[in-house]
Amino acid sequence: MRIPISITEIALIIVLILLAPLAIAGLALINTGLGRSRSAAHSMLASLCIFAVAAGAYLICGFAWQGYIGAPAHVIVVAGRQWNWLARAPFFFRGMDFNASALSLAACLQIFSVGLAALIPLGACLDRWKLSAACASTALLAGCTYPLFAHWVWGGGWLAQLGINAAMGRGVIDAGGSGTIQAVGGLTALALAWILGPRRGKYSLEGMPTAIPGHNAVLILFGCFLALFGWLGLNSAGAMLFTGAAPVRVVLISMNTALAAGAALLAAVLITGLRFGRPDVSISANGWVGGLVASSASCAFVSPVAALVIGGIAGALVTYSVEWFELHFGVDDPGGAISVHAVAGIWGLLAVGIFARVPASVMNVAGDLPGASAARDSGQWLAQLVAVATLIGFILPLTYGLNFALNRIWPQRVPMEGERQGLDLYELGAGAYPEFVTHSEEFGQFR
Repeated sequence: MRIPISITEIALIIVLILLAPLAIAGLALINTGLGRSRSAAHSMLASLCIFAVAAGAYLICGFAWQGYIGAPAHVIVVAGRQWNWLARAPFFFRGMDFNASALSLAACLQIFSVGLAALIPLGACLDRWKLSAACASTALLAGCTYPLFAHWVWGGGWLAQLGINAAMGRGVIDAGGSGTIQAVGGLTALALAWILGPRRGKYSLEGMPTAIPGHNAVLILFGCFLALFGWLGLNSAGAMLFTGAAPVRVVLISMNTALAAGAALLAAVLITGLRFGRPDVSISANGWVGGLVASSASCAFVSPVAALVIGGIAGALVTYSVEWFELHFGVDDPGGAISVHAVAGIWGLLAVGIFARVPASVMNVAGDLPGASAARDSGQWLAQLVAVATLIGFILPLTYGLNFALNRIWPQRVPMEGERQGLDLYELGAGAYPEFVTHSEEFGQFR
């Protein structure tokens, strides 16, 4: 595994890591704008609390179970092959030298990465998720499900070893976290949306969904700009630290990230314009973020043209999947988190096997594979498919089970009165916009 060895490389990674919090700020603004005005302050406070809890839980045990490439780990032997399944590091970052080594830089980046992953479910649970329950659920994600999958992909775990042990390309490649950050967060959002159920008034007595538009398009679109800068940092720093990409690839990574986001936005604008007669702001903004999400896994290893294709497909997927989940599964997802992060994240993982060409100079996180110069010529698509199957077949049931048990102990949904008042008044005692009328209750035939 290539690690930064020069002061210049270290300085570049530090600057990139410092951009990562902008992704969190952008997502917080997008979620808030897509929710109701009577829960706006609650959404922003919840974003801060979720990040704080995620960082704390990751400090306590998350990084100890995620680890880093080459660090001590638990292994099992199957058919004469060693498979790495869990890191074996001290809790609370004990014994770590914060000296700008690759290990300490990865730990710093992961504090923001896990915070972003933990913030994703908030978008699907807007207007009905208790603040205390959100914090408790975040502790489960940051302390258990996120570090487990992150170790398998980024810590030299068994998914990264598929190249060496099963001749599947370079093993799973996920440079910026399409699967590790985005799909894990998006699937957690799906589990929580199922557990919480839809908002009051979302579905009529006939079972048809009704539109509950977001309250502030300006917040949504400004959040999209912030998210772009944050993703440039996440994708670039992640590619360097977890896939061994050279610093010179930051130019390509930045270009691909921006192109994918732009293509996804235009795809969403075009589709909604054709279907509804005019572009839809919220779906178009979700398309933009979906393009960022899909770009992450392959950002360092595809051409700009391929990035355009990846982004365009992501924008179309997000546009249609929002409606699909709402109509066919009865999933109320105000922020589009499931479509944007789970669906686009899974597509981003698969896109690696279709479009990526990994230079021979780039080593797999589990070790080099001499002669395997092209990822798509070496069974890479199969490794990426295994990662997707693991997310859907293991991570989703695990996170659903953990949150289902939590809901039995600590009910996660606010009472009906809380939804009627708005979470600002019910949980915080004051609204975000006290000088304006923020809502009026509409009575109708709803279930």
